[in-house]
Amino acid sequence: MLENVKSEFCLAGPGYLLNHSVGRPLKSTEQAFKEAFLSPWQDSGREPWGQWLGVIDNFTNALAQLFNGKPQDFCPQVNLSSALAKLVMSLDCLKREGSVVLMSEIDFPSMGFALKKALPAGCELRFIPKGLDVTDPNVWDAHISADVDLVFVSHAYSNTGQQAPIAQIMSLARARGCLSLVDVAQSAGILPLDLAALQPDFMIGSSVKWLCSGPGAAYLWINPNMLPQCQPQDVGWFSHENPFEFDIHDFRYHGTALRFWGGTPSIAPYAIAAHSIGYFAKMGSEAMRRHNLKLMDLVAEHLDNELASPRDSAKRSGTLILQFGEQQAKIMAALANANISVDARSLGIRVSPHIYNDEADIQQLLDVIKANR
Repeated sequence: MLENVKSEFCLAGPGYLLNHSVGRPLKSTEQAFKEAFLSPWQDSGREPWGQWLGVIDNFTNALAQLFNGKPQDFCPQVNLSSALAKLVMSLDCLKREGSVVLMSEIDFPSMGFALKKALPAGCELRFIPKGLDVTDPNVWDAHISADVDLVFVSHAYSNTGQQAPIAQIMSLARARGCLSLVDVAQSAGILPLDLAALQPDFMIGSSVKWLCSGPGAAYLWINPNMLPQCQPQDVGWFSHENPFEFDIHDFRYHGTALRFWGGTPSIAPYAIAAHSIGYFAKMGSEAMRRHNLKLMDLVAEHLDNELASPRDSAKRSGTLILQFGEQQAKIMAALANANISVDARSLGIRVSPHIYNDEADIQQLLDVIKANR
């Protein structure tokens, strides 16, 4: 199934392994974008909104297929930070003094920034210390205490290559009466996630990384059981039950997750994302994950001593972290000269193979590293 996919993507170099940052576009994206966004605008004398809004339907349908959810439970968002702030400000349970939100110190900083500003005075943003193992359910068990109102958990952690035990965390949150929110920015597409089985309260995600859709096409998912509790403050005419009613004195929330949509929507990023996510949804995250693990295992076999991310595949995200100490700068320069795209953070070099990577890409990576150690 994955044998010929390399030819379907725009790959300017022989070793693009930076998929935790930005995924490569499909070659068919340009034509799909023209048909979905430009043609209704360029090739007709009528206003294009009727066709443009169909793009959003395609986007939410593709997300529903990818995550085994329902289209009406997804709402387009500009980015995760905005989605998170809108969500937090919509929940009465987080407006009372003494409310507690739990997250890890190794979560993406933007999430912490958004939470600190969105939570009212008197609320606490509590952190699991960065030295603790977020792949261990016992760590979460010890920190999800009775006073926690919302648990924020990243499915995958960008700088450590770790995967959180989200099924166990969701179970703990439900048992202790607190809400749960899953961030899939680093996992969407590469780590399978079944919303119908997992049943978190909320999920936020983006499309720029493993879903190869570019920036601007984020999303917020609301468990339908939680929708009545969501009263967004940042609204616009597309948050209305009937956007085209045009009565300035009568606002009624949309009956679905689209109550979080806001004002006049952006269309272009979702035209790209609907096409790309639809491609990956048909392929299935399980197939992509098997391929990802196979290529990561090849790296781990040869560089076991340098591996800073988990060895256990159940605890590993789609990214390997390799630590070379004082040799890191030299190796990074050699990889750049060989046109192999990786990057580095505090724990080491990040390597993320996707479906368009193959064993030849991995062998070239290993050859360059071995030649420059």
